[in-house]
Amino acid sequence: MNTELPPVAPEVVAAAVEQLTSRLRKKLDATIETYTTLPVTTDGTVRRVRCGEDAEVTLTPGPSGAITDAAQAECSCLLAPRCLHRTAVLGAAPVADSDAVADPPDQPFEGGAEAAEPDGGAQESGTPDNVAPPTGPTAAQVTAASGLWAAAAAVLAAGVPGAGAVPQAELLRAAHTARLAGLHRAEGAALRVVRALRAARARHDGHRLADLVAGLRELLLTSGLLGASDPDPTLVGTARRSYRPGGSLKVHGVCREPVISATGYGGVVTHVLAEDGRWLSVSDVKPGGPARARGAATATVALGSGSLDHAQLSRGGLLISGATLSPDGRLGAGKGVRATPVAGLSWTSGPLAGLFARPLAQAAAAQLAPGDDPEPTGPQAGELIGCDVVVVGAAEDHLFARELTPDGADSEGLLLRLVPANGHPELAHAANFRKLASRPGLRLRVVGRLDPDRAATLRPLAVGPVPDGTATLLLPPEWSGHADLGYDRLEGAHFPRAGELVPVEGPTALPPDPVAEAPLWRLRRLVEVAVSGGRRAAAEPARDGDRASGAAALRRSGFRTAADLADALTAEADRRGRDVFGRTRHADPDAYARVWLSAAVYLSGTERALVEATWQPSAVA
Repeated sequence: MNTELPPVAPEVVAAAVEQLTSRLRKKLDATIETYTTLPVTTDGTVRRVRCGEDAEVTLTPGPSGAITDAAQAECSCLLAPRCLHRTAVLGAAPVADSDAVADPPDQPFEGGAEAAEPDGGAQESGTPDNVAPPTGPTAAQVTAASGLWAAAAAVLAAGVPGAGAVPQAELLRAAHTARLAGLHRAEGAALRVVRALRAARARHDGHRLADLVAGLRELLLTSGLLGASDPDPTLVGTARRSYRPGGSLKVHGVCREPVISATGYGGVVTHVLAEDGRWLSVSDVKPGGPARARGAATATVALGSGSLDHAQLSRGGLLISGATLSPDGRLGAGKGVRATPVAGLSWTSGPLAGLFARPLAQAAAAQLAPGDDPEPTGPQAGELIGCDVVVVGAAEDHLFARELTPDGADSEGLLLRLVPANGHPELAHAANFRKLASRPGLRLRVVGRLDPDRAATLRPLAVGPVPDGTATLLLPPEWSGHADLGYDRLEGAHFPRAGELVPVEGPTALPPDPVAEAPLWRLRRLVEVAVSGGRRAAAEPARDGDRASGAAALRRSGFRTAADLADALTAEADRRGRDVFGRTRHADPDAYARVWLSAAVYLSGTERALVEATWQPSAVA
């Protein structure tokens, strides 16, 4: 993927691939790989890519900053628009979010965060009040969900090596159909799968196979239930750009979080807390990557009079009238919104002090409790957690810290891992963590996000001094009591002298990680191999006789269901039927996808239970 190119709507990429001849489709993957390294010429908002002596592709984004119409992508060759040059350049560009695709021409694009909102209290839906809402998905939604299932099942069977531009285009077309049918959750899952596939095939440094597995699991589960006419409304999801009137609000800044996405977007999200304890956010995320993430740190907040920047908002507050809110708590910047800056609060007063009043075990249990499990909506999704800790050691990429208990017994609190929220070298997270790791005994007040996939792990976004002032940070007054770890760089003057740090007893060995050490790794490996290598790779244990030994080890450990699912997955992956002439038939992708999904859902639920157990003090002390 070339992040210098503007994002492209899914339907534009799908249509371009569909226009190619079968001969050109065979060359598409190799051509895309070549074009990702070509230089991009910028002329205002126009981007040009020279693909050869007689071919130059010109991309002219619309007001949203994305290519949303086929006419906005042109090639100078004689075969255009049905040419390999144009299609390959579109395939090398990032995939646009539905927010950009749906932006009206007169609305500025805010990277999916501040798209068009209502000016008043009009209903979001056009359904009259006297008409009962439907009790399940419509026929069009069932059809769209079935199309998504079929495209996702084909990707799963092919695996990463076989899921090139053509299978991705089928998935993008199905995602576009889902958006038209109003299946917002399924569409978002499909776009995440395509992005993860591209990252895996390009071997990007930030790629995680676990992300692709989670995306496919979410996509197959959601589309499968919708295709079966499940009436659960959470399966449909909500449009990220649907804003509702929020009335008058008073919000207090908590911290800033830099955003660098794999799709070429960059910016900042400022987290704020309302007087009633609701988490809200103000986003400024646009195409631009790391450079824009750094510059947005002090960009003007697009809310109200525009007299406040994000750095000031994170340490101040706003009194808002006519507020508009998205379902995930984003504050909109509609025409009727008025915002007046007010003095901020420290982390020790008002509603901000309440962040640190609840023990970590209770806060983690509330976030990990089973619920509707809505689709993730980006880095600003979900509540943050506050806690007071003391640094006790470091290992690999994380710190070990112990929760400070009210009675001051540092050795009795919960032991947890602190991991950088973003490891990008152009952000300050890694440098700040190195300074914190070199000072065992340092006491901190931390605000961060719980990592649901790792044992007792918190990803801090900001740190500050503990209220009693003992062996803690010494921050400058202009920082208003906290440092945003992605932007503010901690220096030696911000730390107490070495003699003021109280000796602490660190872990003599790495604390146990039930998720990594449980025998479930056998099932996890099989589920991941099925995604990374495709159906043939998942069938290998059945062919070389290893299936029985792996299942036996799971049964000996008490994971009988895991053993049965592993057996079923390898058996289905190796299943081959024959026709009346003895020829091998094409394997049924639907049956294979159903068995893989059963194993993936079981694995996710079991590992979530193991993670939840690590947040109890007795589990990792």
